[in-house]
Amino acid sequence: MFELETYYLVNILGLALGVVFGFIAQQKQFCFSGSIKDFLQIKSTKRASSVIMAMIVAIISTQVISNIFELDLTQSAYFKKDINYIAIIIGGALFGAGMMIADGCSSRSIVKFAQGDSNALITLLFIAIFAYATTKGILFEIVNPFINNPTLIEASKIIDNFQLNIYLVLTILFILLYMFTKNLKRVFTLYDGAIIGLLIGASWFITGYIGSESMEKEIPIQAISFVYPSAKTLELFTYYQVNEFSFGVCLVIGAIIGTFISTLFNKKYSFGCTANKNINKVKYNMIGGAMMGVGGIMAIGCTVGQGLSGLSTLVFSSFLAIISIFVSGYFTGKFLLKRDKLAMCFIFEWEDKEKKSKEIDFQI
Repeated sequence: MFELETYYLVNILGLALGVVFGFIAQQKQFCFSGSIKDFLQIKSTKRASSVIMAMIVAIISTQVISNIFELDLTQSAYFKKDINYIAIIIGGALFGAGMMIADGCSSRSIVKFAQGDSNALITLLFIAIFAYATTKGILFEIVNPFINNPTLIEASKIIDNFQLNIYLVLTILFILLYMFTKNLKRVFTLYDGAIIGLLIGASWFITGYIGSESMEKEIPIQAISFVYPSAKTLELFTYYQVNEFSFGVCLVIGAIIGTFISTLFNKKYSFGCTANKNINKVKYNMIGGAMMGVGGIMAIGCTVGQGLSGLSTLVFSSFLAIISIFVSGYFTGKFLLKRDKLAMCFIFEWEDKEKKSKEIDFQI
């Protein structure tokens, strides 16, 4: 009987997770930055509720799986030794502003590109290029000394990078979910968030449990993230001799495939919107992508990498990162809205309010 080496099995499962992620994210247009934009423009909390649901399920599934299979989550990048909170806050702020300027974070740009928005490819390329430049390229000599600054690291040691109490975190999230939904029936429509949350738990299991059996190559324990994996995907595509398929790269490829498959059944979003006369879309894609590429590396993750995967470990630095991303994204969104430059193509409102909603025609 033919048996796959563990390394290849992990990559295949990573590809499958990416396909499911892309399919679900396209079907319901799951998006962290979009949830902020929805609230700023039409006070809608629908997509925000999906994000909160994803956080809740990600935390529960991760903690259950890690306890059952005795996974050591402290070996992941989120429990990095010599943590620099200042770098995480600044990186999160850069990423949050960038995702609003480019109209989508890294995972959202993957979905938008695969469903027909060619401008999103510009964002993806700039995320990948600047993330790579920050880790191995021209920006490394600038950013790395700041991230590993001894003074800032020593100052950060005042607060240990501890794990928060799961009951406290879940209580806060359930309160937020209640505030956003205000209707039990609405909770049952948030299946996209629930499935994506389960994918986070599954990714920890695949890399932490199945991957631990690998004898041919060491597989680091990790979950779903898209900034650094986007850089590694670009590296593989352009210079395959120095790179190879990995769990993260397979996630990116799978998300593109999954989104494209989803567009065959859900054609509503299967095109890119025409540019608004007030928005220089290409310029915004480039600037926002560059900010996310640098910020995502500094913050050790993106809205999915820190907001779901990191958050699921309950580590303090991940909460710091996602709060920084949210605050920066929120105020950047308000600034863009005031200048009539906050893009919007589609309305995402609760189904029971759809008929009462005023028709809005925003263009990206």
